[in-house]
Amino acid sequence: MRAAASAPALAGPTAGLGLRGRLAREVRDEQLRSGYLFLLPALLHFAIFVAFPFGYAFYLSFHEWNMIGSMTFVGFRNYQELLADAKFHETIFNTAYFTLGVMAGILVLSLGLALALDHQMKGMSLFRGIYFSPAVTSVIVIGVVWLWMFQPEFGLINQLLALIGIDGPRWVSDPSWAMPSLILTALWKNVGYFSVIFLAGLQGIDVSFYEAARVDGANRLGTFRHITLPLLMPTTFFVLVMGVILSFQVFGLVYVMTGGGPVGATKVIVFYLYEQAFVFFRMGYASAVAYVLFAIIFALTLVQFRLMGRHVEL
Repeated sequence: MRAAASAPALAGPTAGLGLRGRLAREVRDEQLRSGYLFLLPALLHFAIFVAFPFGYAFYLSFHEWNMIGSMTFVGFRNYQELLADAKFHETIFNTAYFTLGVMAGILVLSLGLALALDHQMKGMSLFRGIYFSPAVTSVIVIGVVWLWMFQPEFGLINQLLALIGIDGPRWVSDPSWAMPSLILTALWKNVGYFSVIFLAGLQGIDVSFYEAARVDGANRLGTFRHITLPLLMPTTFFVLVMGVILSFQVFGLVYVMTGGGPVGATKVIVFYLYEQAFVFFRMGYASAVAYVLFAIIFALTLVQFRLMGRHVEL
């Protein structure tokens, strides 16, 4: 009788703990369901617009298809033809030329502009906004405006050169000057954007480093070389990686300003891909070009991580 009477008393706290555990599990399950519902739109967007096209393009790269008839499985023939195509080799050279020119200009000009803007003075925010404005301007608009400026007879640039007695080149109409013209236009668009990134990196450096350098008698050049550049290495690494990726994917400026000409001097990889897909309707071959471009960008990014990643605290 006494043992039986004590049983409910012992079961009471245990039952309470069990009830609280079930309630906690139900609340946790409800939170998980709510979280998945909030993630569902983003997951659907990723599946429809990223994962499916990515996988379908890979599948398509092993087929021959003109978007009208049926697909024909060709195995690795598209890749074999691509690697043996002299025109594709030329596009790789043109893309590398464009990338090297743009990145050299960005690293020098963006850092110099960031150093010039890294001052607290009246109206500096306005200047920062002005220099950043090309980054948010349409590529089409930029291409059309610069195409007019590069016009050989009546363009602004050659008119200014004529004032000082220089006969300007034909710019985008000359195979030797067409790619430098694109590089100049790309620099005008992107220098302001990357200068803002460098400016953020500069403002993230603790002033105590510069104060210690002044106490030790370091001059401006020594301070820049031994303090600013090493502490800007993570920012420089980010700019280099992003700049190379964006440069290898250039298309808008080429399409608007040169159309890949003259005589193929500005035909880059993405423009070559566009031609194969939407001019010659070789969708399988174009998909192979896309995956080779992906492999090139991926390999270059890995090389940059191996070469610079060891000097950067990630």
